[in-house]
Amino acid sequence: QVQLVESGGGLVQAGGSLSLSCAASGRTSNIYWMGWFRQAPEKEREIVAAITWSSGITYYRESVKGRFTISRDNAKNTVYLQINSLTPEDTAVYYCAAALGGSWRSENSYDFWGQGTQVTVSS
Repeated sequence: QVQLVESGGGLVQAGGSLSLSCAASGRTSNIYWMGWFRQAPEKEREIVAAITWSSGITYYRESVKGRFTISRDNAKNTVYLQINSLTPEDTAVYYCAAALGGSWRSENSYDFWGQGTQVTVSS
């Protein structure tokens, strides 16, 4: 089992930046991917970025490339998501998730989920 706890959400103005953290605990040695998802009101949850736990290779949803940066600190068992140039369209609940294998793009690959953290961007 892997437990995930997100932090760092909040209310920010458009154009601002935010850094989200996801602390993992438990059997973290089994993790292959760590991903960040978001779910905006009345929309489906979508992947925004993923990173391989061991080697740190990163993957991004096309629409967020250049603004979102995913990183990890294995010593701290923590994954980060830096979001720059925020727009109201970034308003969503952001979730981190851990996958033991599969495709980084597929929500079905992710076995463990955090509780989510709300990001609200005001115009």
